Amino acid sequence: MFRNSTNQTLMAYFIIKGITDVPELQAPIFILVLLIYLITFGGNVTIFLLICFDQHLHTPMYFFLGNLSIVDFSSTTITLHKVLLIFMTGDNKVSYLACLIQMYVFASLIGHELLILAAMSYDRYVAVCNPLRYHALMNYRLCGLLCSCCYLIGFAQVLAPVIIFSGFSCYTSNEVNHFFCDIIPLMKITCNDTYVLEMVVFIQGLFIITLLPLVLTLIPYIFIISAILKISSGRGKKKAFYTCSSHLTVVTLLYVTFISQYLTPTSYGSVNAKKLFSLFNTAAVPVLNPLIYSLKNRDVKSAMSRKLTFCKFMS
Repeated sequence: MFRNSTNQTLMAYFIIKGITDVPELQAPIFILVLLIYLITFGGNVTIFLLICFDQHLHTPMYFFLGNLSIVDFSSTTITLHKVLLIFMTGDNKVSYLACLIQMYVFASLIGHELLILAAMSYDRYVAVCNPLRYHALMNYRLCGLLCSCCYLIGFAQVLAPVIIFSGFSCYTSNEVNHFFCDIIPLMKITCNDTYVLEMVVFIQGLFIITLLPLVLTLIPYIFIISAILKISSGRGKKKAFYTCSSHLTVVTLLYVTFISQYLTPTSYGSVNAKKLFSLFNTAAVPVLNPLIYSLKNRDVKSAMSRKLTFCKFMS
């Protein structure tokens, strides 16, 4: 941190305050964060490796699920690695450039995850409403194109707010009252005019990150529900619903956590409580995704069983 000729504070680095300042809570929170990270990383890497190495999972649905696993363990790593380093080393400094990169990558991964779930809803629509043409419609070229578009939109939609923020040069403090570099806590410590940035973040967050993926996710499910209701047999309805159950559970969980986080009144609760709540919302979906897809999915459980049997045979 240094000062220029106009007595404005310029940042060489930021100080991440972490989750809590209460000494008694340091050890329990470190254990909690470490467990969350290990479960998230281990679960999502396991799902990803199963999809890569099990021929039975080389289908469009699991292609998207593999990409979802990459996003989950990447977003958890980008947000929680500094928390763990602070607990282990006591070094809570992060350079200005590293802070911008963390903010950019995390926001990009959020947008990408929502768009991947929208692409998966289209996959489920084809599987339920056009099962005979499923393999012809959901070919590898289309899956690759959809996934590439998700990555492109996810990483492009965050450029504007990051570029605007990078032009700020005046800060009231270098302490970020959060456990990672997020756009809202960073805006609170700048003394630049943030009106334009707030409008860009609001429009981008409401329309590009939230409404666009939500609409793209809900439209296929309108047709899916309509098709399920037309099925005469109860067994057929159950089978069609089971096809979508894991994806629908993840979509519901993701949007519920987002809504609960961003619609919570800013005056409610202490700062530490808000950060713990943010930690839960940030980690909830990446932690539960592999559990949902492994416990509710016969194909994944069968793939795990085959790999465990193979490992026992080899040993």
